[in-house]
Amino acid sequence: MRTVTETEVVPEQVVATDAAFGLIAKLEAKHGPLMFHQSGGCCDGSSPMCYPRGEFLIGGQDVLMAKLAGTPFYMHQSQFEYWKHTQIILDVVKGRGGMFSLEGPEGVRFLTRSRVFSAGEIEALREAGRI
Repeated sequence: MRTVTETEVVPEQVVATDAAFGLIAKLEAKHGPLMFHQSGGCCDGSSPMCYPRGEFLIGGQDVLMAKLAGTPFYMHQSQFEYWKHTQIILDVVKGRGGMFSLEGPEGVRFLTRSRVFSAGEIEALREAGRI
């Protein structure tokens, strides 16, 4: 079994664009600490939803994927199984978001993009116990 060395980097499973970090900061100034959840269901659940922290109940099937500037990003286990070989990129685009997500009144919405991890990145994630 191969082990990850100190010089190898375990890739982040969720990252964010500058626009996403800017919107997170703006929403935190209005609403306090935030959290994200992406369930993968239909309708609003297919987009990342932004809530005041603690106002969405995290269940036993939710996986903490990352903390973006201290803001937790959760994904339902079934979605995680589908996406675990990709890096999730949280971004912002113009348009209406989910009706319960905090960014709705801002005229923009959070959107997830992705890129497939390389074979080496997947191996590093496995060795780190992250997938």
